[in-house]
Amino acid sequence: MFECDEPETVEEKKQFLFENGIALWDVIASCEITGSSDCSIRNVKVNDLSEILKEADIRQIFVNGRTAEKYFKKYTKTHINRDALCLPSTSPANTAWSVKQLVEKWKVLKSI
Repeated sequence: MFECDEPETVEEKKQFLFENGIALWDVIASCEITGSSDCSIRNVKVNDLSEILKEADIRQIFVNGRTAEKYFKKYTKTHINRDALCLPSTSPANTAWSVKQLVEKWKVLKSI
């Protein structure tokens, strides 16, 4: 999608994000979860996104799938007074979308 080699190491991934102006921030700081089952999430503690929004020029917020969207709307949206665009989950558990379809939807990152 970004027409470059896929980064492999943590350092390469950080460099890729930096070079492409992408910031990552997880809605959930911690929770109790059974395996990787989103429906088992409980006792959620959220990250405070307002800190990064004060310091960085964030033009658009994206969430990775419906679960992230659910928790963003529940805990973050009203606190920061901003919307997020929900993109299809890149989780391997999301078998409804092919890699090709995901790449097409996620290309919106390049236009921001």
